[in-house]
Parts: sequence; C-alpha cells; structure tokens
Amino acid sequence: MTHLSLERPATAAATESNLSVGDAVARLAHLLPSQGPITVFVHHNTLHAFERLTFAEAVVQAADLFDRHPYLPEEDYRAELNRGRIRPQDLSHELIDELDEVGDELIGSLGTRHELWLSMLGSPLREGPDAEIHWFIDETEALYRFRPEASAAACANSVQQTRRWLVRDYAAGAAAQGRLREQTARLIKQFGPKDVESWSARTWDAFTLHLLWQICRDGVAMNSGSAKRPKPIHAKDRRAQRLVDAELIRLCGAFLDQGFAVWDLPERERGLFASYVHLRGDGPADAPWMVGLAEELAEIRRLGLGSEQCLERALAAVAVDDTQRETTLRDALLALPGWAGMLWQMETNAEWTVRPAPPGTLLEYAAIRLLLTKFAKQFLARADAADSPPAEPQFAGPSPLLQAFRVFQIAQVRGWTPVDLLRLRPTEWRRLLREVEAFSSRERRRIYHQAYERRLREEVLGAICANARAIARPQDPAALPAFQLVACIDDREESFRRHLEEVAPECETFGYAGFFGVAMYYRGVSEAHFRPLCPVNVKPRHYLQEKPALSAVEASRRQARARRTLGRVIHAANLGARTLLGGAVASLMGAAATLPLVLRVVAPRTAGQFQKLFGRIVVPGRTQLTIERTHPLPGSGVDQLGYHVDEMAAIVEGTLRAIGLVERFAPLVIVAGHGSSSLNNPHAAAYDCGACGGGRGGPNARAFAQMANDPRVRAALAARGLKVPELTWFLGANHNTGDDGIEYYDLDELPATRRAAFQTARKAIEEARTRNAHERCRRFESASLSLSPAAALRHVEGRAADLSQVRIECGHATNAYCLVGRRAWSRGLFLDRRAFLASYDPRIDDEDGSILARVLAAVIPVCGGINLEYYFSRIDNNGYGCGTKLPHNITSMLGVMDGAGSDLRTGLPWQMVEIHEPVRILFVVETTPATLERIIASNAELAALVGREWVQLAAFDPQSRAMHLHRRGRFESHAVSAAMLPVVDSSAAWYRGQRDHLGFARVAPTGVPGDGAGEGGAP
Repeated sequence: MTHLSLERPATAAATESNLSVGDAVARLAHLLPSQGPITVFVHHNTLHAFERLTFAEAVVQAADLFDRHPYLPEEDYRAELNRGRIRPQDLSHELIDELDEVGDELIGSLGTRHELWLSMLGSPLREGPDAEIHWFIDETEALYRFRPEASAAACANSVQQTRRWLVRDYAAGAAAQGRLREQTARLIKQFGPKDVESWSARTWDAFTLHLLWQICRDGVAMNSGSAKRPKPIHAKDRRAQRLVDAELIRLCGAFLDQGFAVWDLPERERGLFASYVHLRGDGPADAPWMVGLAEELAEIRRLGLGSEQCLERALAAVAVDDTQRETTLRDALLALPGWAGMLWQMETNAEWTVRPAPPGTLLEYAAIRLLLTKFAKQFLARADAADSPPAEPQFAGPSPLLQAFRVFQIAQVRGWTPVDLLRLRPTEWRRLLREVEAFSSRERRRIYHQAYERRLREEVLGAICANARAIARPQDPAALPAFQLVACIDDREESFRRHLEEVAPECETFGYAGFFGVAMYYRGVSEAHFRPLCPVNVKPRHYLQEKPALSAVEASRRQARARRTLGRVIHAANLGARTLLGGAVASLMGAAATLPLVLRVVAPRTAGQFQKLFGRIVVPGRTQLTIERTHPLPGSGVDQLGYHVDEMAAIVEGTLRAIGLVERFAPLVIVAGHGSSSLNNPHAAAYDCGACGGGRGGPNARAFAQMANDPRVRAALAARGLKVPELTWFLGANHNTGDDGIEYYDLDELPATRRAAFQTARKAIEEARTRNAHERCRRFESASLSLSPAAALRHVEGRAADLSQVRIECGHATNAYCLVGRRAWSRGLFLDRRAFLASYDPRIDDEDGSILARVLAAVIPVCGGINLEYYFSRIDNNGYGCGTKLPHNITSMLGVMDGAGSDLRTGLPWQMVEIHEPVRILFVVETTPATLERIIASNAELAALVGREWVQLAAFDPQSRAMHLHRRGRFESHAVSAAMLPVVDSSAAWYRGQRDHLGFARVAPTGVPGDGAGEGGAP
C-alpha cells in the first residue's frame, strides 16, 4: 500500500514525480505521530492521518502500513464472550447487519452463510504455521476427542453417520474409492480388530475424527488447486536500519534537547543538517560502516549543498526511480516515527518551547538518514554473507494444511459429519473454502469488536431513557440552589459531581471544557516560561501572568532569589556528579541522599506534606493575575498581558450560555479546573486537563471567576440580555484528581455576605472528595476493598506522593461515552466514572442550534481524541502505545525511550490503559436529529469524525425523549430496553466490594424530598 491512497485521489498519482522532495516530506509528515513534548501531553487521534477513511478502513490500512493490530486478539474477545460482556445475540445482530440478504445464501448442504460465520465466532479457531498445526495434531488429542464446543448430539450424530457409512457403503464398495479407500483401510487397521462392531465408543470417536481429518485434507488438496500458492515474502533486512537508527537516536536527542544535556550540539543554531556536517565532517569514523562519511560530508560542505540538494542526491544514490521516491521517503520517516514526529512537532507546532526546531528540520533529517543508509548498505554488501543468514520466508496466504484444519474444526462445531463432506461436489468444496477464507481472523475480530461496542451502547442508551423516566418531579424553579459548581467535562469529574449532588442535593453542577473559554498562554509565579492553556486546535492570542500580590512583593523577591540559588546549586550538583571528583563526593554522600527517597516510598503521604511545606517557603503564598490589558493588542509584553473588558464579557457570556446558566444564579458559583499531581511520572501531563493542552485548568478557572466578578463585565452582559445578580460571586478553584485535593483562589476577595455560603459549599465538597477517593480506591489493587472513606483519602494522598508508584490514578481509563445536555436526565445515574458530562440547555438555543454547534465543535474533537488515543494504546500497546513504564528513560526533556537508546515512545503506557475497554466513544446529545444533522453538515471536522464513524452519535429528543442513533450516514429511530434500573441509596451501596466495570443504577438518597432534577428542572 502506498501513501498516495491515504492522502490524495488516485488521479494525482501521475504528478508524484513533479513534487519537490520538500513538498513530499511535508505531506508525508502527516503520517507521523503528532505528539509534542511530553510535558504538555495532548490526547489526539493516533490515526489522524487516516481520518479521510472510515474507521473500519483506517484501522486495517494503518495496520498494514505500520505493522500494528487493528483490534484486540480473538482470544480477548472470546474471553469477553465467555463472561457475558459480549452476548451471542450481539454477534448474531452484527452478522445480520453485516450480511443483510446474502446471509441466507446456502453453502451447499452445509447451511447458510450466517450460520457458518456465527459458528466461527462462537468457537475458537486454532490457527498458526504448518509446524504448529502438525505439532498440535501429533501431540494432543485433537484426533481422539471432539472439541468441547461441539454439542453431544452433533458428536453422536457424526459417529452414527460414520458407522453407518463404514458398515453399509464402504464395506459394500459403493463409496470411497481410490485414495480415500486406502486411507480408510489403514485407519481400520490402526484402530484394532477388523470387526468394527466390537469397537468401543471412544474408538468410534477417534476413527470418526481421523476420517474427518483425512476427508478435510483431501477436499482441500483436490479443490484448492485453482488458487496459486502465494509467493514467499521475505522479511525486510533491518541490519542497515539498525546501524543508522543508533546514530540518529543520539543525534535527534542532542539536537532537540531542552536543557538536560551538559553540552550543546555544535552549530545547532544553523540547523540539523549543518550541525551534522560540522560534527561528522572532520576526524576519523566512529564505526567501520561510517568509513568515507567524513569525506562525503566534506565534499558537501565544499560544494555548498543544502539539505534538499543532498536529499535528491541521496535518493539518486540508492537508485530510486521517480515512481518510488515518495515510498522511499515514507519508509525513511517511518523507520523512527517517534523521533521524526517529534522533529516535525518541534518545527511546526512548538514555538512556545525553550528550543524549538527551525523550519526544514524534518527534511534535513530525511537527507541525513538516506545518506547514512547508503553507507550502511555499502558496508553490509562488503561484509561476509555468512555473517548475515537470510531471513526465513513468510507466506501471505493460508497454506493447504491450515485451510484443512479450519474446516476440520468448523465441522465439529457445526455438526458436519465425514459423510456430509464426502457428498460435497468440487464446486461446493471451493465455495466452502472461499467462505471460510473470507471470514478471516481480521474480519472475525471486526465483528467481535462491533458486538463489543453494541452491548455497551445498548446499555448506555437504555439507562439514560430509564433514568429520564424515573424523574419524580421537576425542581421548584423558585428555589435557588444553595451553590453551583462548574467543573470540567472530564470523566473523572463525573464521580466527584455525583458524590457532591448526593451530599448536597440542594446544589447544581455543570460541565464545560476545562479551559472555560479562557484560551491563553500562561506563566505562573514560579515558572520561567509561558505555556498554552487551551485545546490543542486553538492558537491563543492572549498572555496571562501570575504575580505576587502587592502586599507580598518584597517577600516574593526574596523567594525568587531563593529559588534561583537553589536551582543553581542543584544544577551544579548534577553537573558535578558527572565529573571524577564530583562523582566521588556524591558517592560518599549517597547514604544521606537516600533518606528522602526512602521516605518517599515508606511514608509517601508524610513526604508529600513536607514538600508542600517547603514549597510555601520558596513560592509566594498570595498572588494575583494581571487580568486587564491596557495595550490595544495582546502579547507577551508587560503592558500587553491580559484582556480588554469587552473580550472578558465575550468569554463569560459564551461559557454561561453554553452551559445554560443564564438565570437562577446561586449566591456562590464555584468554577473548578483540574489537574493531577504525581511523582517520578514522565506522563504526568497526560493526567492533566486535555482541554488545557495537557496543563492544569486552575489558572483558567481563576481567570474566568475574576472576569465574571468584574462589575464592568456584568454591565456588558446585562446589555446583551444576560443579567448576573449583583449578589452572585464566582470563585475559582482547582481539583487535584491525583490526591482529590481542592484549592480555592482569591479567598481574600470573597465578600463577607458570601462566606456562609462558601462554608456550606466547602463542607459539602470536603465530604464529596472523601467519597470520591473511596470510589477511586476500588480500582487500585493496593487498596483494600474494606477501606473506610477517610482511609481511602489518605491512600490517594500517599499514592500521589509515592516515588515508586506507576499507577497514580486511572486517568481517562474506562472512558466510553459523553452526555451533552441538561444534568436533569443524567443526575442520580451511576455512570462509573466512564462519562464525559457537558452541560447544554436546548431551551435557550435557537432553531439552528447555534450554541450547541459551538459546544460540539469543542467537545467532540477533544473527547474523541482522548477516547481514540486510549483505544489504540489499548489495542496495540507496544505499537500504538509506549509499552510498560518500567524501562522508560526521559530523554531531552521531550519524551521517553526504552532503556538507553530506542525510538521515542509515543502513545500511552500500559499502566494507563490496562483496565480500559477499547470502544469508540458514544455521544448522546439532547437535541433533535434534524438539528444535529445541520450542525454536522456545517462543520467539516465533525462530519469526518461522525460520518466516517470514528465516534458514535445519538440524539435524545428533549420533547419526546425518543432516542435516535446515527448509522450509515443518517439518524435511525432506536428502540431501547424498557427495563427498570436498580435503585440504591448511595453510590457506595452500588460499587462497594467491586473492582471491575459496573452496570448502571439509579442513586436516590433516602430522606431527600423529591428528586431535584437540577439545571432548571426536568427535561
């Protein structure tokens, strides 16, 4: 498969040779991972380069191109089938949808295609190379005992039919002439007395299976001759690539280094190619295969050739014709996709980093790689061939032995007797073999996966409808909520909001993307550089800086000096430890240095408290944001920081209207961003807020609250028809999803009239975070299921400060669906921390769904990107993910490698996805199908994700409460189960004692009057 089929129509193939190598490299870069520096980890669709294809097409083409798995292994799906996660009826429904009318076509006298395929799904087919099949036949009882999946009736019938055939037809010479008759005679002799009537039942079983096996082998041998045996495909010789990889890994790490290395790469400022020419253009070769490289680089320098000219020259040197140039370049870039992808990201999408890569870096990398490849191949060509034995050939199709073994297994399960197969005509044999081959392992896994998703989808839609029906009565619109909480839509906030609503039924909660509309570059008071806090597809224009409060300026100066001094000391110690004398001193002090490390492992919670105490010494305790800008244009200059009042008003209005909070304001509205704290965790940013570009959303929440409290902003809002009561106060906060801590901002500015409301809210939040920690602990094997809530809170606090902990929290693991609408129809529903919750009120939107369009434009790409990265990292963790954390080493302050030298590992580690169910996310949106269709049609990104089935979408009609599912490019009415939900009085009553995924239940706390639909009443 070529790259052309992925990126452009076939009609463009003729113009390939007209592309410059620079254009070709830039276009091929789309195939590379788009993961940037790991310190700002942003979840995204791993197969973003294939989004022009449908999901089913993309996973297969990517699997072929990258040598990855498109779905889980068959044995994993069968395990789910055995435990009831997939039901037989789910498989049957998927096959009916897949086959439609052709499912009823007969395959000779052996049943329908639907029956054949269903049996292949219901029972495992053992497959493998011929040597493995021979071993299995010879060393197991495969020819002596029927498969356990075969029914007793089918086995008895097969033996009975074989016995009748042997006694009546074979003995009379009426059947089984030629080779089969000779084979049968040998089998009779093998199994004992010539008088078959005296055989035992077990002997008859063995004889029947032996005969069946012989008939399968003969049937395949005589009827598969029309299909030529595939030509052998030899494994690609990777010796040259390994030599080149070792050189380029070191080069890329040094070039992209963000401050970790002791020495800079020489002439780095001139670019990767010029730096490499300078580095290797003089002196002897470092390795035998690089002999002559220095002379070549010296010649390049003498001629003044640029990287693009050298790339053209390298392409010519490897004898690539015009039709294969792009394929050669693609292979060069994909040899080390992690490093190549990071070069491209640092060149095009990381201008805010300390040391971005200059334009043209990826092209220069390709030029160096092809140049080195030429020398590596020349060296290996001169080497003794005996040192490099040829790779064993691999075959692209099934061998006759494998074909026969498949039919042999299927026959037992389907109840086909040897007599049934003997009666097949040659055309029927060929038809059978084609049908079995058509339903290959990859196709079976696709159907398994669709059934896997179907089961969860049916349960989700049914639970939502059942919960909506169960709402007792709408909330009294005259009763104001005691307080309101606006949290991120993050699935980890689902349980926190649920527990808060259980503790304080009089409160309301809302969900909005965790940057709260405040897209900015942000620099904290103790940070050296600005970093973006917004979705990755948004380029901020505004800068915001945290500064010490006026009353703490002098103390802040002293703390800043202390931080700089401490940093210099630590940096000098790190550098000194790499010298002979410094290393000796460091080794003598090693015992003392181990004390804090031991404390981090033995008493992590205590160590974490000490760290926070120390942090207060070197970081100002009272700070403020430079929220208002005086300069006409935004920027990073001192007078360009912040926003104008009209910009603040637009942000506040957009967020409040998006969540439906335009009336019934509580006296206190808490806006809570989120982030996560952990220790010794390179992927720490992957646990932070995806809507903040892998940063922490506390600063965004703080800025939003400050904007919303500004009287000038409120006056502007009132002029636009959105009146926020004067007595309502917005309070910024941050929820630490690692240790379940809550931090509140600017409490000194809280009016005295709102302190009682704050104390009420804080008390409820304290209880909610304790309960939330208790629910989280059920997923941790290190936490006993009998822990009390207080002990669970201490456990997660210690876990976040534990130096040895590789599973700080579950992150987005288990995410599966997203609910967009009023909280009314999901409040009280136990969603098991699997749902993103985005607030939206269709009653205040216009007929075109303008507000919903803006909400979905952010929610679907962000949540879909998170879901798809978890999906692919779980499906193939070594390929699409980065494997286990245990051998990871941080390199260049950009990412992780395995050990001392490997490709830069992208994706998620196993410890983040091991409990995840890889399913495409299901969006359930409270609106009409017609409104959703208009929104999708007007947004190309949504049209691709929804129309090509990268995500699933359902519309929940706010009036009729009917459910419509988007399938095959249109919405279809979807009937849901009328089953009632189990009812419990608390979340703990449902999850207590359980570690695995749980089903849905309705949480209805006892002693609570009514049902409190929230967010303005029931739908």
